[in-house]
Amino acid sequence: MKKPIMLGWQVAFGVLLVLLSVLLYMLHFAIFKDAHHIWIYLLGDIAFIPIEVLVVTLIIHELLSRREKKIMLTKLNMVIGVFFSETGNELLRRITGFSGNAGAYCDILKPKANWGPQLFGDTLQRVSLIDPQIDCRKGDLKDLQTYLRDKRTCLMRLLENPNLLEHEAFTDVLWAVVQLAEELAARDLSQPPLDTDAMHLAGDIKRAHLCTVAAWLEYMHHLKSAYRYLFSLAMRQNPFDAAASATVAE
Repeated sequence: MKKPIMLGWQVAFGVLLVLLSVLLYMLHFAIFKDAHHIWIYLLGDIAFIPIEVLVVTLIIHELLSRREKKIMLTKLNMVIGVFFSETGNELLRRITGFSGNAGAYCDILKPKANWGPQLFGDTLQRVSLIDPQIDCRKGDLKDLQTYLRDKRTCLMRLLENPNLLEHEAFTDVLWAVVQLAEELAARDLSQPPLDTDAMHLAGDIKRAHLCTVAAWLEYMHHLKSAYRYLFSLAMRQNPFDAAASATVAE
């Protein structure tokens, strides 16, 4: 019901503006008695409309859209930073403990200060080929269950953030982590799971692990280019480096 009302208001306002323009032209003719100049200026104004549309709609609108997108991406990266600070980094450490071949790919996930866009891109490509051999019996499922249960509120708040609509990939990360949390919360893990259930949970852990690793690497690239001091701290807390320490070594 609201749309017809909006349309009616807009049409009425448009008609009012046209009538006002007609009245002003009539006033001009009544005072100067010069229809020739009225038609000259009228046609000139109409001829300029396509150029005005080009400048306003295509150029200025595009510049404003790019600025808004840049601001939105900045806000989104802040949200991603909160995720890794509050949940993601520790989650990666814990999930890596379930991987039987973590050593095969953890070494490539240690960005350095001299990494450029090309090296980040190449590493991301290599990450996409990772096949973690997840074994539920290698790690502590109960501990992972408790950790994700404690982070449930944080995850739900992140999912409610409207900025995530601009980043489908990171939304998929959150959903994968939430789905893993729900799977674990629905089980009594006081006893080891059956083989078939362990395989199912391993698939959920693997899915969450892969997309979170890719998102982490992309976020490190952002920090490297935009906030070098935060990148330095992130590398000293690298979840894929067992010897990582926030303390600055001599």
